[in-house]
Amino acid sequence: MSSDQPDPLRQEISTLVARFHAARHAAVPFVPGVSPVPVSGRVFGAEELQTLVESSLDFWLTTGRFNARFEQELGAFLANRHVLTVNSGSSANLVAMAAMTSSQAWGESALRPGDEVITVAAGFPTTLNPILIHGLTPVFLDLSLPDYNIDVTLLDEAVGPRTRAIMVAHTLGNPFNLEQVTRVAQKHGLRLIEDCCDALGSTYQGRLVGTFGDVGTLSFYPAHHITMGEGGAVFSDNGALNQAMESIRDWGRSCFCPPGRDNTCKRRFDWQLGELPHGYDHKYIYSHLGYNLKITDMQASVGVAQLQRLPEFIQRRKHNFRRLREGLADLESVFVLPEPTPGSDPAWFGFLLMLREEMPFERAALLRFLDASRIGFRLLFGGNLLRQPYMIGRPHRVVGSLEHTDAIMHRAFWVGTYPGLQDVHIDYIVERIHQFVREQGVNP
Repeated sequence: MSSDQPDPLRQEISTLVARFHAARHAAVPFVPGVSPVPVSGRVFGAEELQTLVESSLDFWLTTGRFNARFEQELGAFLANRHVLTVNSGSSANLVAMAAMTSSQAWGESALRPGDEVITVAAGFPTTLNPILIHGLTPVFLDLSLPDYNIDVTLLDEAVGPRTRAIMVAHTLGNPFNLEQVTRVAQKHGLRLIEDCCDALGSTYQGRLVGTFGDVGTLSFYPAHHITMGEGGAVFSDNGALNQAMESIRDWGRSCFCPPGRDNTCKRRFDWQLGELPHGYDHKYIYSHLGYNLKITDMQASVGVAQLQRLPEFIQRRKHNFRRLREGLADLESVFVLPEPTPGSDPAWFGFLLMLREEMPFERAALLRFLDASRIGFRLLFGGNLLRQPYMIGRPHRVVGSLEHTDAIMHRAFWVGTYPGLQDVHIDYIVERIHQFVREQGVNP
């Protein structure tokens, strides 16, 4: 593996890569109605290509020096949390929930099949799926409006004799009410997993999301706040939990040697665990049901460069949200417009609109209009997950109604706030939505 010492040949390659980026990835002027306005996307410069090529020259094809640097620098950003990269945000959620079942981390209080986990029905499947995979029972709550987050008024009622944890995402970057969620978690001794895949950089009462619960999760898919193509991370300040998550990520093994290194513990042949013979090679002792969920160093190298842009990305997302909110403020009678949770400062992932029930047109008509205008949009992921085919017949519990969840499933969608959108794109979105509303004969 290469050192960080200057290398004239590498420097020459890096210079050529910068020239390539300038020639092949130059910005293209926006033409309304012709140029696409994506809902999300990657934003990168020459630096990402340079670090990617630099890592490829090492030809270190698993995790290595760039991954170590990325984990360290991201951990520093996240209030000095210990960060472990994984190959996706979905895997991050899987590792986080698997670690809640670890007797090594939790002893007798580890989650067991049949225990309950509070969550919401409106969201992305892989926030829910780790609960099901581990034989746990989801307890579904509705969302509240206009923050589109978990309805905290039902939390105490949702806690039953076997409720052991809460696992919820911060909807489109908007923090849920962490004051109430942590209050209930502490009152009832519940674990808290914060799915921050859409919320890197969002804060609640001045504190970063993901640092309130036992563990936070992130995604680095191209749609997210920073990207490495595929990738994700789990982070925590709980030493025993971190050790369990690292084991689960790395095949479930007990050994904590990094790739390419042996005998870090200096006791490789001195362990006796399980019913294995004394001295069995520690590299092949498995303390958890695990997987191989590591990323490559080439992915991590892109993340290292992206981290340098994160403050700029966060500010741009906030700016785009404000411009959309101000531009559509006169359509409050047409849409339920999103509002930040009181006490929060979101790094918005998207701008969610929900048609009011009395409108004389359906969502599909508006979405067809936006599509013809080359404006990207998405629904709120799986809508009401209980309506999805794969959920039929699975054990669950519902507390209260899912009225808002169903309304969102039928009438809501979101447009982009990602940093690749400039004011000209945002203004075009605002203009086209106004145009559609006028054509429907609606007078706001």
